Amino acid sequence: MPQLFPVTVLIPAASALSSESTAGSRAALSAFRIGRTPVTNGEYAPFLASCGAAPPPWWSDLDFCGPGQPVVGVTWEGASAYCTWLTSIDSGRWRLPSEAEWERAISGGVPHPKTPWGETLPSGEIPVGPLAGPWNVGCGTPNAFGVMDPGTIVHEWCLDWRDPTWAAAPAGVALPLARRASRGGSWRHRIRWSAPSARSSLPPGFRYSDYGFRVLREEDPAREPVAS
Repeated sequence: MPQLFPVTVLIPAASALSSESTAGSRAALSAFRIGRTPVTNGEYAPFLASCGAAPPPWWSDLDFCGPGQPVVGVTWEGASAYCTWLTSIDSGRWRLPSEAEWERAISGGVPHPKTPWGETLPSGEIPVGPLAGPWNVGCGTPNAFGVMDPGTIVHEWCLDWRDPTWAAAPAGVALPLARRASRGGSWRHRIRWSAPSARSSLPPGFRYSDYGFRVLREEDPAREPVAS
């Protein structure tokens, strides 16, 4: 039976000072829930079946199609459509995390850590040797917030434009060079993890075999105290 809703973990609210991110945001962050892992093929499959959407590339490739592997080759629009679908069948609002939210969750509450776990990577967290595809999610060590695979396996789409000025462009104006923000490491790279502060981006319609996403479910900000 496919998992309908991704498992999430609660990220406590943060004050403006403690929520500062490398994306330039110093705004206070309300509490939110973020996917414990990147969205998997098993979680994405019910969306495809319900909406009749075409599967992304690599969907049937034996190196990529395991139900516990992260879904890849999804455009930014496809990731957003999945979040909209979750919202339509749930009582809460689902969306992609902003860069500031992603960085807070992946940092585990530690200001500007070297890794998502603090100073060093946990032993055995990252597979070594040649890989033909991404490894299964949820096999490693959670960070201090309980987030699994933080900054590893796949680049993850974020809500923001890489350049905030692109968001102010009039409707209908073509932005051929505009890119959406993304974060995280990649199974394809020589170094397969990324520091929480590292930034990346890609045009929203592109599909890569190391691009996936993690979802956010908005939380009632009154439920959690602001972190100091």
